[in-house]
Amino acid sequence: MAFSRFKNWHNFLSPMLHGNLKRGDTGTRRWYSKNSVEDWNKLRPMIKKRIENRAKHYPVKAMIPVAKQVLQARSALIDGVFALLKVVPVVTCKFCPEVYIGETGHLIKTCCGYKDRKKNQVHQWINARLNDILVPVETFHLEDMFQDVIKHHQRFDFERIPAVVELCWQAGVHPRDFDLQLPNCLSDPVVDAAFNDADIIPANELRSIANRTIWAWETLREGVGKLLLVYPSKVCKYCSEVHVGPSGHKARLCGVFKYQSWRGAHFWEKAGVDDLVPPKIVWSRRPQDPPALLDAGRDFYGHAPAVVDLCSKAGAVLPAKYFCMMKAQGLPGRPEKLAA
Repeated sequence: MAFSRFKNWHNFLSPMLHGNLKRGDTGTRRWYSKNSVEDWNKLRPMIKKRIENRAKHYPVKAMIPVAKQVLQARSALIDGVFALLKVVPVVTCKFCPEVYIGETGHLIKTCCGYKDRKKNQVHQWINARLNDILVPVETFHLEDMFQDVIKHHQRFDFERIPAVVELCWQAGVHPRDFDLQLPNCLSDPVVDAAFNDADIIPANELRSIANRTIWAWETLREGVGKLLLVYPSKVCKYCSEVHVGPSGHKARLCGVFKYQSWRGAHFWEKAGVDDLVPPKIVWSRRPQDPPALLDAGRDFYGHAPAVVDLCSKAGAVLPAKYFCMMKAQGLPGRPEKLAA
């Protein structure tokens, strides 16, 4: 039975494979011109000229106000988070990137460890800094959006700047603007050093600062999403490297495969908002939860971006889209399970 079925398929596909289709027969053959090489030689200069001319359409004038608003929101977000860190206690794990908005930290065993340290252990908490809340994402600064691809030996010839700033620069915000001349606060150790010497913010101003910060967070992410629809950006499939431009660079900085003796090339794909503005998801403690989140109730606790949870603890009014993630009306957990 199987042999006869194979024979029938062979008789059906044999004319298609050998090109012996008769008149009236249908097939999925693809026809090529005999002078396809000559045709390609004629099309090549046209394609090359079209690629060179597409730079004339950038930057898009309608997106310049969006880019300026993104830079203003980014500056307001950094100032707001820095101000809230003076009042709201935030801790981070000593051995992994885990962050918790609270004074003592949680007891959930999710520590991925460091080197030979055991996995799934209780975190060891230390005081958090600005970089722990707003994860810095840097990329190569390009003088021209459609310039040549950066080679591996050219990786030190280009400055590394925040990816959001580079995206806004390509969107038409000139480097002489004051926003681009400011130092990168997310990578400046002086900013973190000044944290302990700052004055305490009055309680009546805390809520307004939190509301402005959550507005800046939403404006920043919304604006970056609009810019990514117009200006292409790439992210590595296997690491967090971001490149703002139509094609990724060729600097071999990935090193994801074990068989590579030296760091390998990136595998580029389309970047999203989370790649340029990481949300940094953390455990969120609700009023009905215990003072310290227990490992037994991890299925009942909610999550939230670190900036959102920080603003929530400071009294900000959150958008309704975060309530489902935070499980605002959820149960605190079964008492018998938590007691065990």
